[in-house]
Amino acid sequence: MTISAEHGGAASSSPVRQRVASVFIPVKNIERSRAWYCRLLGFKESERDILFGHLCVLPLDGADIVLDTMPKWGGSEPGGAAPIDTPVVMLPTPDLEASLAFVDSLGAERVTDIEGGHWFVFKDPDGNKLMICRE
Repeated sequence: MTISAEHGGAASSSPVRQRVASVFIPVKNIERSRAWYCRLLGFKESERDILFGHLCVLPLDGADIVLDTMPKWGGSEPGGAAPIDTPVVMLPTPDLEASLAFVDSLGAERVTDIEGGHWFVFKDPDGNKLMICRE
């Protein structure tokens, strides 16, 4: 990342790119989560492989979503890896009301209704909070 005077610092050089490549979402059952996220995002489940027995990459425009049972990060513990309790993924939509109805049809637990006419939050089957926002 280059920090410029615009961002409150002197210019510096970093080998780290200024983009997010992937966002990991902890899941307890990779097959169930792959099926649910494929329905949510419109993927054919048969085209999204489970890799190394514990993760599934969902390629999106921008950062990919990686579903992971997190065997190295608590996934092998009795309760599995802890769910994400704040929405760290925002998915855009041109039709917020249709998206809310669709998420409801998937049986997702709604955390909020549509707020300010712009967004809502819901949980995936593992309790991870996700946000959908109007484009």
